Amino acid sequence: MAKRKSVGRTQVHITKGLIVGTRLRSADNSGARIVQIIAVKNYRGRLNRVPKASVSDMVVVSVKQGTPQRRKQIFPAVVVRQRSPYRRRSGDWIQFEENAVVLTNEVGDPLGSEIRGPIAKEAAEKWPKIAHQASIIV
Repeated sequence: MAKRKSVGRTQVHITKGLIVGTRLRSADNSGARIVQIIAVKNYRGRLNRVPKASVSDMVVVSVKQGTPQRRKQIFPAVVVRQRSPYRRRSGDWIQFEENAVVLTNEVGDPLGSEIRGPIAKEAAEKWPKIAHQASIIV
Protein backbone atom coordinates (compact mmCIF):
# COMPACT_ATOMS: atom_id res chain seq x y z
CA MET A 1 0.00 0.00 0.00
CA ALA A 2 1.47 3.35 -1.02
CA LYS A 3 1.84 6.00 1.64
CA ARG A 4 -0.22 9.14 1.18
CA LYS A 5 1.16 12.62 1.61
CA SER A 6 -1.19 15.26 2.97
CA VAL A 7 -1.09 18.67 1.29
CA GLY A 8 -3.73 20.94 2.78
CA ARG A 9 -7.01 19.07 3.01
CA THR A 10 -6.59 16.77 0.04
CA GLN A 11 -4.42 13.68 -0.02
CA VAL A 12 -1.91 13.47 -2.85
CA HIS A 13 0.45 10.67 -3.82
CA ILE A 14 3.24 11.83 -6.12
CA THR A 15 5.69 9.31 -7.55
CA LYS A 16 9.09 9.88 -5.97
CA GLY A 17 11.38 10.52 -8.93
CA LEU A 18 14.57 11.89 -7.32
CA ILE A 19 16.98 10.15 -4.98
CA VAL A 20 19.91 11.37 -2.91
CA GLY A 21 22.85 11.94 -5.26
CA THR A 22 20.76 13.20 -8.19
CA ARG A 23 22.13 16.24 -9.99
CA LEU A 24 19.56 18.86 -10.95
CA ARG A 25 19.37 22.23 -12.62
CA SER A 26 18.71 25.35 -10.58
CA ALA A 27 15.63 27.13 -11.97
CA ASP A 28 16.36 30.50 -10.36
CA ASN A 29 18.94 33.27 -10.71
CA SER A 30 20.57 32.75 -7.32
CA GLY A 31 23.99 31.98 -8.82
CA ALA A 32 23.84 28.18 -8.79
CA ARG A 33 23.59 26.21 -12.04
CA ILE A 34 23.93 22.52 -11.15
CA VAL A 35 23.15 21.19 -7.66
CA GLN A 36 23.21 17.73 -6.09
CA ILE A 37 20.69 16.41 -3.57
CA ILE A 38 22.39 15.39 -0.32
CA ALA A 39 19.32 14.97 1.94
CA VAL A 40 15.52 15.07 1.91
CA LYS A 41 13.83 17.08 4.67
CA ASN A 42 11.11 15.33 6.71
CA TYR A 43 11.87 11.97 5.08
CA ARG A 44 11.09 9.01 7.30
CA GLY A 45 12.31 5.83 5.69
CA ARG A 46 13.78 2.47 6.49
CA LEU A 47 17.32 1.67 7.52
CA ASN A 48 19.68 1.62 4.50
CA ARG A 49 16.94 2.85 2.16
CA VAL A 50 17.99 5.76 -0.04
CA PRO A 51 15.83 8.85 0.64
CA LYS A 52 13.60 9.94 -2.25
CA ALA A 53 11.97 13.25 -3.15
CA SER A 54 9.30 14.45 -5.54
CA VAL A 55 7.73 17.71 -6.69
CA SER A 56 7.10 20.21 -3.84
CA ASP A 57 9.46 18.43 -1.41
CA MET A 58 12.16 20.39 0.39
CA VAL A 59 15.64 18.94 -0.06
CA VAL A 60 19.15 19.89 1.02
CA VAL A 61 21.48 20.49 -1.93
CA SER A 62 25.16 21.11 -2.53
CA VAL A 63 26.05 23.52 -5.32
CA LYS A 64 28.35 21.82 -7.86
CA GLN A 65 28.47 24.47 -10.62
CA GLY A 66 27.76 28.17 -10.37
CA THR A 67 29.29 31.45 -9.25
CA PRO A 68 32.32 31.26 -6.95
CA GLN A 69 30.25 32.66 -4.05
CA ARG A 70 27.69 29.83 -4.31
CA ARG A 71 29.96 26.88 -5.21
CA LYS A 72 30.69 24.25 -2.52
CA GLN A 73 27.93 25.58 -0.27
CA ILE A 74 24.87 23.82 1.11
CA PHE A 75 21.34 25.23 0.81
CA PRO A 76 17.77 24.05 1.28
CA ALA A 77 15.83 23.89 -1.99
CA VAL A 78 12.34 23.03 -3.25
CA VAL A 79 11.84 20.61 -6.16
CA VAL A 80 9.71 22.33 -8.82
CA ARG A 81 10.09 19.89 -11.79
CA GLN A 82 10.80 16.18 -12.18
CA ARG A 83 11.27 14.01 -15.25
CA SER A 84 9.56 10.99 -13.77
CA PRO A 85 5.85 11.03 -14.68
CA TYR A 86 3.32 11.33 -11.88
CA ARG A 87 -0.46 11.31 -11.74
CA ARG A 88 -2.54 14.24 -10.59
CA ARG A 89 -5.77 13.95 -8.64
CA SER A 90 -7.71 14.89 -11.79
CA GLY A 91 -6.34 11.79 -13.55
CA ASP A 92 -3.85 13.62 -15.76
CA TRP A 93 -0.28 12.39 -16.02
CA ILE A 94 2.40 15.08 -16.02
CA GLN A 95 6.10 14.91 -16.83
CA PHE A 96 8.70 17.66 -17.32
CA GLU A 97 11.74 17.69 -19.61
CA GLU A 98 14.22 18.09 -16.74
CA ASN A 99 14.62 17.96 -12.99
CA ALA A 100 14.87 21.39 -11.36
CA VAL A 101 14.95 23.04 -7.94
CA VAL A 102 14.68 26.55 -6.52
CA LEU A 103 17.19 27.50 -3.81
CA THR A 104 15.47 28.78 -0.67
CA ASN A 105 16.15 29.61 2.95
CA GLU A 106 14.93 27.44 5.86
CA VAL A 107 11.33 28.73 5.74
CA GLY A 108 10.94 28.46 1.95
CA ASP A 109 11.62 32.00 0.72
CA PRO A 110 13.50 31.88 -2.63
CA LEU A 111 17.06 33.23 -2.73
CA GLY A 112 16.79 34.42 -6.34
CA SER A 113 14.55 37.15 -7.72
CA GLU A 114 13.14 35.23 -10.71
CA ILE A 115 12.33 31.64 -11.64
CA ARG A 116 12.99 30.39 -15.16
CA GLY A 117 10.72 27.87 -16.85
CA PRO A 118 7.49 26.27 -15.67
CA ILE A 119 6.89 24.99 -12.16
CA ALA A 120 4.46 22.30 -11.07
CA LYS A 121 1.08 23.27 -9.65
CA GLU A 122 1.75 21.09 -6.60
CA ALA A 123 4.86 23.11 -5.72
CA ALA A 124 3.00 26.38 -6.30
CA GLU A 125 0.21 25.38 -3.91
CA LYS A 126 2.58 24.32 -1.15
CA TRP A 127 5.09 27.19 -1.53
CA PRO A 128 3.20 30.45 -2.35
CA LYS A 129 6.31 32.67 -2.37
CA ILE A 130 7.83 30.51 -5.09
CA ALA A 131 4.55 30.65 -7.02
CA HIS A 132 4.57 34.44 -6.80
CA GLN A 133 7.92 34.62 -8.65
CA ALA A 134 7.11 31.92 -11.20
CA SER A 135 6.41 32.91 -14.80
CA ILE A 136 4.51 29.73 -15.73
CA ILE A 137 2.60 27.32 -13.47
CA VAL A 138 1.70 24.00 -15.11
